[in-house]
Amino acid sequence: MTGVISAPVENPETQRVFLDGSRRSHALLRSVAVGVGVYRPGWRWSRHAGPQTGKPSRNHVGYVLSGSMMIQDAEGREQRVEPGFAFEIEAGGDAWVVGSGPCTALDFIPLKP
Repeated sequence: MTGVISAPVENPETQRVFLDGSRRSHALLRSVAVGVGVYRPGWRWSRHAGPQTGKPSRNHVGYVLSGSMMIQDAEGREQRVEPGFAFEIEAGGDAWVVGSGPCTALDFIPLKP
């Protein structure tokens, strides 16, 4: 393995289409997966992603590029995130698009060594 690694984030091989037609793909690097998602108005993790996995949400680190998203922790506390905001939410939370436009966000998932 070389000292530098790069991969396209928008990758048809890693693309996942959610139940509402929203899309997410990712690049696998050495220590992290970097994803980009375009989430349609009305998208909600607990309705459109969670049922596909059959698992509760994991800890999640993200950065909003456009649109807005509401994130909610397992205890019901909510925070709106907009373009330019980074966020982290613990496992068991939820997230949904706010407003009439899509939300585009990056996410970062550490890979186990």
